[in-house]
Amino acid sequence: MRVNLTLNGQRRDNEVEPRILLVHYIRDIAGLTGTHVGCETSLCGACTVLIDGKAVKSCTVFAVQADGTQITTIEGMAQSGQLHPLQEGFWEEHGLQCGYCTPGMIMAAADLLGRNRNPTEEEIRHAIDGNLCRCTGYQHIIKAIQNAAARIREAGDKQVV
Repeated sequence: MRVNLTLNGQRRDNEVEPRILLVHYIRDIAGLTGTHVGCETSLCGACTVLIDGKAVKSCTVFAVQADGTQITTIEGMAQSGQLHPLQEGFWEEHGLQCGYCTPGMIMAAADLLGRNRNPTEEEIRHAIDGNLCRCTGYQHIIKAIQNAAARIREAGDKQVV
């Protein structure tokens, strides 16, 4: 089957097996390995991407279901050589250790900040509750998202991604 979509701002048109998951399309066909394969059962959130601006676990979607959509992966967050405020926040607040969950955490947080520029700690915790981290204990991740939210508010950016 053919799939036509926009991936990180670039149009893509590929022939795919109907059963290929979006996470495997992104990694194996598009060659973008920042989206991680974790549990493949939608429990860990390592594969989270934005589809039309909404956080989605890409292991739960067939590539053909994403036909006609706009997908943003972690590789699409930095613009013109500048890290996204979420990436900067994770760097500055030590929001990662092994880094395996980080792309999914950032994408889930981008969805949140796209809807709410000034989230409470409780709202941040709720937004990332489908993303598992086995290293950090979440405190630094929450601080990283708060850092990014403050940067975005200060910059007056109208769009997170």
